[in-house]
Amino acid sequence: MANILLAEDDESLRHFLANALRRAGHMVTDVGDGLKALSTLQEFSVDLLLADVVMPGLDGVELARRASETQPGIRVMFITGFAAVALKARERHHAGAKVLSKPFHLKDLVEEVDAMLAA
Repeated sequence: MANILLAEDDESLRHFLANALRRAGHMVTDVGDGLKALSTLQEFSVDLLLADVVMPGLDGVELARRASETQPGIRVMFITGFAAVALKARERHHAGAKVLSKPFHLKDLVEEVDAMLAA
């Protein structure tokens, strides 16, 4: 079981993803924008940041950069409909980040999260 912070601005998608991860046995805190996610990261430690790339307040790439400063060693996975942008951003800001392109199956999300956490 891992502590996961999910930052996704689409409320219905966020709840859907959070519920799937909880059913897989993870503790999930979900927030609707990057600024709330950053605040949450300052309150407690997380094992994985799962962030949409495009969000209000603070985008996922900048959030990941700041998360790495606050919590060195944090694992990062981006979820996005803009895979090319995320791949370029990943190379610049968080070399270990995984990118999961929307749309994706919940089974794929859980498998990717579990693989990142096991590494």
